Amino acid sequence: MNSRLPASLHLSFTGFSQRGGCTDHHADGWGIAFFEREDATPDKPGKGVRYFVDKEGASTSPIAKMLRTYPIKSHNVVAHVRKATVGTVRLENCHPFVRELWGCYWVFAHNGDLKNYAPLLHGNFRPVGTTDSELAFCWLLQELARSHVGVPTVQELTRTLAELVPKIAKYGTFNFLMSNGQALWAHASTKLYYVLRQHPFTEVHFKDDDVMVDLASLNSPQDRLAIVVTEPLTTNEAWTAMAPGELQVFVDGAIAAQPVTASSSASRNMAATSNPA
Repeated sequence: MNSRLPASLHLSFTGFSQRGGCTDHHADGWGIAFFEREDATPDKPGKGVRYFVDKEGASTSPIAKMLRTYPIKSHNVVAHVRKATVGTVRLENCHPFVRELWGCYWVFAHNGDLKNYAPLLHGNFRPVGTTDSELAFCWLLQELARSHVGVPTVQELTRTLAELVPKIAKYGTFNFLMSNGQALWAHASTKLYYVLRQHPFTEVHFKDDDVMVDLASLNSPQDRLAIVVTEPLTTNEAWTAMAPGELQVFVDGAIAAQPVTASSSASRNMAATSNPA
């Protein structure tokens, strides 16, 4: 989730966590990371991160049960339920993963499977677990740090990611979400959907809990948020399917730029310059 004002994730997380072993088979661990700061504003989002992971399924995890009643409010949230493909069911293999770069936290979650992926890591970013996902995250941060001398803008980061992502995606399925507390990046390799919610808010039907909720009673006219998921959370909203290779960036609950097709952007770049990897 990416939002203009600190927004509650209670309803979406309640339904989403049921996919960790109840309404879906992703029961090999789960996690959630959300940026939080008491004085957060749209121009100054929270830099601190609350971070919870568990190797139990989200639908039965006591930690997830606690969070379903916890008043989470944040500008940026990344949550994940895991179906293990690479890496055993262990705590260190649970998404999202968290690292520091340029004095702020980055969080990353991946859905997919990368075959024979073994990039050269020579910087400060090393995987703790054994997943292809954490390995890809470490390589992305390594290359971002190498590509920019100072702290880049969201637009500059998006352009660099559009060049880097295809070098990972060619190894398999690389659907991912990544945030630094300022923006939320989403890349679709096979399947990702997003919905934009703003005033006037409507009543929505949550798929996993089979409940109707009036969003107007929970949000003010100033609220605006974007939610990105593998499968839509509601049945009566206009979810937009991202195209294969599409890279989106969300800021303040809205799309920050025209969608980038990462593969075509990288092809243009490699046609004009040598391979930066």
